[in-house]
Amino acid sequence: MLDTVLFIAFPYVAVILATVVGIYRYYSDRFSFSSFSSQFLESRRLFWGSVPWHYGIVTILSVHLFAFFFPGAWAALTANPTRLYIIEVTGMALALVSIVGISLLVLRRMSDDRVRVVTTWADWLLILALLVQVILGFWVSFFYRWGSDWFLRTAQPWLLSLVVFQPNIEYVSALPLVVKWHHLWGFVIICIFPFTRLVHVVTYPITYLWRPLQVVIWNRARPVQK
Repeated sequence: MLDTVLFIAFPYVAVILATVVGIYRYYSDRFSFSSFSSQFLESRRLFWGSVPWHYGIVTILSVHLFAFFFPGAWAALTANPTRLYIIEVTGMALALVSIVGISLLVLRRMSDDRVRVVTTWADWLLILALLVQVILGFWVSFFYRWGSDWFLRTAQPWLLSLVVFQPNIEYVSALPLVVKWHHLWGFVIICIFPFTRLVHVVTYPITYLWRPLQVVIWNRARPVQK
């Protein structure tokens, strides 16, 4: 019963909550769809934290999405032991890079008075949730080897069963507890997603493609060339 609640009900609740609250927030307070950069307050530690964090986590997420949407291609890629070993080592390295990056971001917000003042409870909740997730991901990759391969036989079919509305928890119910938490923590992040500044990742300035050209009008006399 607990697995049914956690691996069937909770993912659907998280996605529905993120969608409904996200849409409501977009139309009720569109200005809040922003990353609210604090770079002008302190930029040195932001650079050293933000760059490794974004490069690490974006690469990891991209690989996860590729394996989910193209399981056949991913299975062919990991079928070779050498390639599988390289993928595993690279994944752990990227996880460590992400952990270092987000740890520096946490330290920055804790140690700088000006940055700490403008940090909301939602910011802290989001940063800590992301930190927990990357630590869990590294833990899984280090202690439960070859996850790049068994992902295709556990998480991928489970997630696909949720997408097609035929949930099947048999793929994940027997997994170790830490692996289960890693799967579920992703939906925890989705659950708090619409309440944080992370919503800016789903907004793209596509209206720039068809908006009128900006007209610049000089309101002062130009110097006369002699």
